[in-house]
Amino acid sequence: MGVADLIRTHTSDWQAATQHAFLDAVREGALPDGAFQTWLVQDYLFVGDLLTYQSRLLARAPRRAQAVLISGLAALEAELTWFEAHAETRRWRLDADREPATAQYRSTMVGLEDAAPIVGLAALWAIERAYLDSWKSAAPGDSAYADFVEHWTAPAFEEYVRGLERAADDAILGGGDAGVETAFLRIARREREFWDMALGGRQA
Repeated sequence: MGVADLIRTHTSDWQAATQHAFLDAVREGALPDGAFQTWLVQDYLFVGDLLTYQSRLLARAPRRAQAVLISGLAALEAELTWFEAHAETRRWRLDADREPATAQYRSTMVGLEDAAPIVGLAALWAIERAYLDSWKSAAPGDSAYADFVEHWTAPAFEEYVRGLERAADDAILGGGDAGVETAFLRIARREREFWDMALGGRQA
């Protein structure tokens, strides 16, 4: 089994995670007031948590997975700076509390630190593949959000996701897939909850 097979096995769960009313509204320019601000601020917090998760995963990952994980860490650090620039332009503060969905996602990643490295790699692939598929569903995006759609549908990001898939598949070949499916479904649920939060949340 390759990790991408899980998308075909759990089609409805994946669609719920990557095809959402929030993304439809990004494509159509119909987001409610405050929804995009909520998303950007909470996603900034999420990316910081993801950087922590990925750095800890790197320390115990198979040797063949280390290069792609290191490149991803560099990209995450750059992404935090990118978020900060967007927030500064809009005069949005990033020092907010985590919404429950963001906190739950963080807890899920912390829990995965006790799982086998293959499970951690598969979960990381699922997180990034969900972003790729989600923003592709929003493409080309309304002009107000086109920069964000382009960022997560760029060829370089797509190649990074393929690199994570290869790393996860290699690890499966070397040690089996116990726990991978459960982690995949957990990530799919966290993604759906995050979009729900972004669409329904408001910030002053």
